[in-house]
Amino acid sequence: MENRTARLTLLIDPRKKKLFEEICAQQDLTPSQVVRRLIRQYIIQHAGGRELPEWLKSSAGGGEGQG
Repeated sequence: MENRTARLTLLIDPRKKKLFEEICAQQDLTPSQVVRRLIRQYIIQHAGGRELPEWLKSSAGGGEGQG
């Protein structure tokens, strides 16, 4: 589990943002939870030969922390 947080700012089409937020709400997830899950999956899938820390590999099962 990550202990610290850092802010990631991105620009997105307002229509996509609205739809994304609606879908997240329907699944009882926050947009932040979904984005963190996507980033984690992307890192794991594209890490190549990099050694990944245990905390990242152990959270790959989809369990979300707070936030």
